[in-house]
Amino acid sequence: MSLFPLCLGLAFFAASLTPSLIPRGWLVQGVLGGLVAALGYMIGRFLVTLWRALGLPRVRGRVATVAHLLAAAPALALLVFCLARARDWQNGIRSRMGMELLDSVDVPNMAVAALLVFTALMLAGALVRWTFDRLRAWLYRHMPRRTADVSGLLLVTLALAVITRDGVLDRVIRGLDQSYTTAQELFDTAPPPPDDARVPGSAASVIDWGAMGQPGRNFVTEGPDARAIAAFRGSPALDPIRVYVGLAEADSAQERADRALAELLRLGAFERKVLIVAMPTGTGWLDPGSFDVVEYMHNGDIATVAAQYSYLQSPMALLLETRAGLDQARALIGTIHRHWRSLPRDRRPRLYVHGLSLGAWASMYGTDLFALLDNPIAGALWAGPPFPSARWNEAMAERRPGSPYVAPQVGAGRLIRFASHTQDAGGPEGWGDMRLMFLQYSSDPIVFYEPASLWRAPAWMREPPAPDVSPDLSFTPVVTQFQLVVDMILATSAPEGHGHSYYARDYIGPWVAVTAPEGWTPADSARLTAHCDMGFQQGCDNG
Repeated sequence: MSLFPLCLGLAFFAASLTPSLIPRGWLVQGVLGGLVAALGYMIGRFLVTLWRALGLPRVRGRVATVAHLLAAAPALALLVFCLARARDWQNGIRSRMGMELLDSVDVPNMAVAALLVFTALMLAGALVRWTFDRLRAWLYRHMPRRTADVSGLLLVTLALAVITRDGVLDRVIRGLDQSYTTAQELFDTAPPPPDDARVPGSAASVIDWGAMGQPGRNFVTEGPDARAIAAFRGSPALDPIRVYVGLAEADSAQERADRALAELLRLGAFERKVLIVAMPTGTGWLDPGSFDVVEYMHNGDIATVAAQYSYLQSPMALLLETRAGLDQARALIGTIHRHWRSLPRDRRPRLYVHGLSLGAWASMYGTDLFALLDNPIAGALWAGPPFPSARWNEAMAERRPGSPYVAPQVGAGRLIRFASHTQDAGGPEGWGDMRLMFLQYSSDPIVFYEPASLWRAPAWMREPPAPDVSPDLSFTPVVTQFQLVVDMILATSAPEGHGHSYYARDYIGPWVAVTAPEGWTPADSARLTAHCDMGFQQGCDNG
């Protein structure tokens, strides 16, 4: 029996101990290590089988023993080296993110977790192989061997697809959808509606309070009011207008968009100086850290509207309800823009679009720049844009040579700018007619994951590391891909200001640059930053 598959599995496990973007605990590391070890073993088995199928020479006896030792020695040496460095590698990331350092990586528990995962995957593979062999043996009685082999493979693949999609996966999806729907507190479980007629969902509103859901109710009832804003600005202020339409409000995206427009008209939103069309994350959540700061900047003379398109967490919504988010964004932004452009240019608000995470992707899709050529919006702020976002990828493709991949510069910065926790947004000067801003953290795997990392290093990995990225990060085919997938799962577990955890103070510079608040000064930004740091509704993407 060849030891090569096992050695390759051990090498993959060792490589999985190297750092990636987000710190990992022993349990997550164990699961990741067991998974990639099983993949390495499977790849090794495939290569050995291919070698034999091609009729290439096979070594036996003492030569085989020497070959096995030559294969095992470097794999074991690599494993020992990586286990010895694992704690320092994880602490290297944690120190850059201001996290508490680890005393150890708990190798025994991590090894047990990896072994359990590896064993479970091997047993699953053995079961599939046993099923295939039994089916193939039965088919031999009814058809030629080659036809039986192909037919057996197709039948087993089809059975796995049916069991996975229409069995386990469907039940998991239904369970998640039901649990998140319950968490929304819809209709009978909703708290009493507000008495204030100026709040969406009240008796005077065209929006159903019970259909709004918990994320929407939090959005329209929380945030700074005129008194809080006036106290901060030292001058009279208005109560900001916030409108939110829940997924249960209507059956179609267009109906929800029409209901949102009707509520904006009822509340006089088009008489404000600033109007923001926002798309929430998958569950319908909107980051208060973003909206609160921009309402302070504009003295409350601002309105924001959003519409929900899913109950699922953003990663699940991205995979399973992609079309729903894109359709809702197109309907909402298009509906608001059509009414907005019908108003006299000197008597309408400045119009912006905004989104975080999956909301950024959806709002980018919904912002048809060609349709805006004759009546362009004032600008957009997209935070944590997911890597498949077409408009983000187009902007990244135009980055100036020599500018960092994680903090690119595009042209002279008149149309597109990038900001982060380490790169300034550039201020409100120097723009053209429209201002498009991307806010992204250099350690955010939702932004910088790359499917091609299965076989090649991402562009950002070939550049000097950003301040919160480990200098020990290295590329390993296959392994790096799964490290980054785990990073995406853990993205919001990073401290504020890292990973996918965006928070209030980092929105301030981009909002100032994009919306150019009247009379706003750098000293005001510093005061607002201090206000945030003292606990003012900081948020991270838990949607």
